[in-house]
Amino acid sequence: MYEHDKEEECVFEVAIALPKWGENRRDQSDVIDCVEVLVDELRRKGLIVERVLGLQNEFIKLAAPIEILGRAAAELQFRKRTHIGMDFPFEWDEAEAFVRLPDGSLFSWCERFRCYSHILYGIVNTEKSIVLKLDCKEVDWKPGESLLRKLEALSIVKEIFPLHDEKMRKQLLRSWAMNWLDFTSQPIDDICSYYGKKIATYFAFLGMYTKWMLFPAALGLTVQLVDFGSLQLLVLPFFFICVISWAVLFFQFWKRKNTAISARLQIYLSAGAESEYKSSQTQRTSPTELMKKQSTDRKKEKAVFQREEWFKWLMRFRNDAFIILSIICLQLPFELAYAHLYEVIGSDLLKFFLTAVYLLAIQYFTRMGGKISVKLIKYENNENVEYRANSLVYKVFGLYFMQSYIGIFYHALLHRNIMTLRQVLIQRLLISEVIENLLENSVPYLSYSFKKFRARNKVKHEKGASKRKSRPIPRVEKEYLKPA
Repeated sequence: MYEHDKEEECVFEVAIALPKWGENRRDQSDVIDCVEVLVDELRRKGLIVERVLGLQNEFIKLAAPIEILGRAAAELQFRKRTHIGMDFPFEWDEAEAFVRLPDGSLFSWCERFRCYSHILYGIVNTEKSIVLKLDCKEVDWKPGESLLRKLEALSIVKEIFPLHDEKMRKQLLRSWAMNWLDFTSQPIDDICSYYGKKIATYFAFLGMYTKWMLFPAALGLTVQLVDFGSLQLLVLPFFFICVISWAVLFFQFWKRKNTAISARLQIYLSAGAESEYKSSQTQRTSPTELMKKQSTDRKKEKAVFQREEWFKWLMRFRNDAFIILSIICLQLPFELAYAHLYEVIGSDLLKFFLTAVYLLAIQYFTRMGGKISVKLIKYENNENVEYRANSLVYKVFGLYFMQSYIGIFYHALLHRNIMTLRQVLIQRLLISEVIENLLENSVPYLSYSFKKFRARNKVKHEKGASKRKSRPIPRVEKEYLKPA
């Protein structure tokens, strides 16, 4: 075992939130406390357990030695890259043959979390029925039943959530969040190891986009501040051509970089799928019977395939028609009403207020449209993830296109007022940035602060709590109170 793995054994990565025990809990000989049983079963599985008592809840922090995770990964049949360049199902006894991640660990965080879930939900009663108790609740744990699912169904287990690795978090703060000197660089390997491939790809795009935005920003400031005199009519078309060329080049270079990043971060992923090899029993039949059977099977398969293909096409047509009609009947009048009111209103203050209300409404319309699109796609029965993603992109693209360009087309083509169009673009840019920062940063922080205040206030109003010194909130409860 590597030294790095020995250090990781003491890092608590998962926590289980439980309701806080009542003070009137009575010991009974004929029942067993369900929390004690859960802790004993977790330790029996080889996990390292630490119990923490918070202000409102109790928490069970879990860590696992690399051997326990490795054996769980072998049971899940993770497919991982070997040193010979091929992917094979993981085996703990052959762990040295598999490629380690750049940080030295054997599994990424996503793989480890799947291993934890497999271990936790794999706690099953193998004996006779057991009566468990927590406060006034009694639970009958039947044979063959998962303990954790039983406790979740009865709301005894509130949530299973991941914990921050403080060492990795502080390292990311130093090398990423607080690295003001090189604000466009992204430690992709560290981000992918800690947050996963999707978030690492997003920040890789964000870093490249920020770096490439320096050119159109400098060109736009030059066009805005410098007076070109008689050449002004030629400068604007040149600026538009440069921006369009910049967009085309940016997307082409991003496609190349995205392909390189995907190949580079592929090591962090594992298929984790069950082996697809199935044993088939051959039956001894005559050649004539075999040919007849094959012909009949082909006809049945063809009929089933045609029926499924038509059903998929009809479902996709129905969903696309629903989205298009929703955009035409609901969103288009809303967008045109906003553009018309902006043209009619004379006060700049009222225009700012109207734009702010419009952008707030757009946030909820987009979120609602995305949820509806996802629900519709579930009934399309797409062939693979790529078709599913494309279908979602087409539906959401219609919403974004209508929100982004219908007002611009209204001012540019119908009213032909370039100054109003310029003012609309500036106000939407400024107000949208303020609103997005408030929704993404301020609202989660205020929500977390309110939950923390309510937890402390509830403890203060308990009997005798005002006489005692207020106890600080443990870190695990702070992570539990933070919004997802």
